[in-house]
This record gives sequence, structure tokens and C-alpha cells, in this order.
Amino acid sequence: MGIDLGTCNTLVSVRGQGIVLNEPSVVAVKKGTNQVLKGGDAVGWMAKEMLGKTPGSITAVRPLKDGVISDFEITEAMLSYFIRKANGNTRIVRPRVVISVPSGITAVEKQAVYQSAEHAGARRIYLVEEPVAAAIGAGLPFAEATASMIVDIGGGTTEVAIMSLADIAVCESVRVAGDDMDEAIINHMKRAYNMMIGEQTSERIKIEIGSAAPLEQEKELEVRGRDMISGMPRKVVIKSTEIREALQEPVQAITEAVTRTLERAEPELAADLVDNGITMAGGGSLLRGLPQVIEKATGLPTKLADDPLTCVARGTCIYLENLELWKDTLENNMDT
Repeated sequence: MGIDLGTCNTLVSVRGQGIVLNEPSVVAVKKGTNQVLKGGDAVGWMAKEMLGKTPGSITAVRPLKDGVISDFEITEAMLSYFIRKANGNTRIVRPRVVISVPSGITAVEKQAVYQSAEHAGARRIYLVEEPVAAAIGAGLPFAEATASMIVDIGGGTTEVAIMSLADIAVCESVRVAGDDMDEAIINHMKRAYNMMIGEQTSERIKIEIGSAAPLEQEKELEVRGRDMISGMPRKVVIKSTEIREALQEPVQAITEAVTRTLERAEPELAADLVDNGITMAGGGSLLRGLPQVIEKATGLPTKLADDPLTCVARGTCIYLENLELWKDTLENNMDT
């Protein structure tokens, strides 16, 4: 079983079946405790619907922050639920699990992932770095003696890596990604309109009218929220141009991470990239115009991977199928 344990979404792929589960990394718990609500609606889609709408006795929590575990017990409960759901009714032996982790993760954060997966029922755990999984999932020739470059923009982290011969040559992991874009939109609404909006509304604005480069036809969107002065609900119409302005800071941070990684590459690898270019993966890369912005900043051809959202999950599944071939090259595994 391959797991893309993301800040925003968790995807599970099973050997021979492909992706069997894609749900938000959100859990509903009793207020003031780590006790997950009983029933199947306490994790994933149902829990995400509750974000910002829960009554006083319930809280909807995202147990991962910046790509790493911020709440151990809740992550464990979430993983248990996803592993059980992916297994369906088949009571298979405790599965072998490949989990993708950010490349900038610390030893303590790695240990938290191991322990969560172990307590959730995994028999053997392998960690694979996200850029590697994304490159495998995007079909890049990462095992060959040529440079491949991947920019994987998730919810909590952006992973930028240049790979060759089945390993990472140069890599940078920055904790600026999709969540920071949402936060930038929330702050813009406060500043420009004295209006409070929630995470779900902010994400909808980003998806519907957000962009990193000028659009052929600029868009408008009606947004509802709470007036910060009167406290009353109200609505405003916002334009894609102002949202693009609000997103400048996170987009700039991601672009700088890409250029810094290129500056540290060996000359021969840099030469390969003139032809091979940059491949973008992860949900954050779907922001309109972002590939063009990165192409302009680097001068290298930049393209989106096929189905960027599922690249990492597909990569963990392919890694699982080639375990014997790659396990020595990649992250050490741990028996549990």
C-alpha cells in the first residue's frame, strides 16, 4: 500500500489496483480532547465539510502542518481509518506501507510518521521522499544518467529537486505552498474589505479565479463572509486581478526556491535541463499561469505532469512494485 500523506489530502494506492482512496486530511474530534468522533463521518470528506462550521462540542482538525505531523494521536487515528477503508472488506495481513514524506523532514518528524503508521496497523514501513515519488509518478527518467527536475507544490510544502541515477542530486524543501496561498487570500479579504472568510471559501476563490500570471479574460466572483466591523454576514464581488496581487508573495517564494536549486546544480546536470526542462506536480501547481511564471524566471521549458494531484500517490505505488530494485537507493526502511 502506498500512502501520500499530505497536509491537505491523503491518497492511498494499492498494488495492482491503483489509487483507491483520495480524501482530505481532516479529522473531527471532541472539543478539548484528541478523541475522534465515532462513525465513518469523522474523517476525510465529511470532516472537511465541518471545517469552520462545527458546533461548540466538536472541532475539525488538520493533524498535519507544513507537510509534517503536528498531532500524533489524531494522525494515527486518521491513518488507521484510511488503511482500513482502503483494505475494504478483505482482512489482509498487516500491509507493507510506503509513505511519502517531505525531503526537508527531521529525524524526529520521520520517527513520528513511522510510529503513526505502525500503530495504525502497518507491518513494514518504507519512507520515500516526496520529490522522488512525484518524479516516478510523473514518468520522469529519474533512474537514468540524465537530469530530471520536479517541482512538487502540495498543501504545506513545496519540494524542488534535481535527480539523476535514481537519487536526488540537489534538493530544496520550503514550507510555502497551497495553504499559504489560501492564507494570503484570507489576509487580502481582511485588509481590502474588512471581511472574515474561512479556509473553504479561500480555497474556492483560489481555484475559481486565482492566477499567477495575467489571464486572457479576467474573472469575477461573489464572496460571502462576516463583516469585521458590524459582525453581520455580507457579500462582495472580487476580481481575479486583486487575487493575483495577493498571491504574489507565495508565488515569489516558490519561484525563488526553484532558481536557488538550479544555481546549486552541477554544470552537466544544468546542461541536461536545457532540453529536459522542469515538470510540475502537486495540487498547488494547478494555479493558473504558475508554470509560465517559473518558465519565465528560469528560461527552461516548464510543463505540468499528467494529473498533478495524484503524481506522488502513483509514485509510491510504482515504488512498491519495484521495491527490491529501489529500496537500497531510497530512504531506509524500518521493520515493525
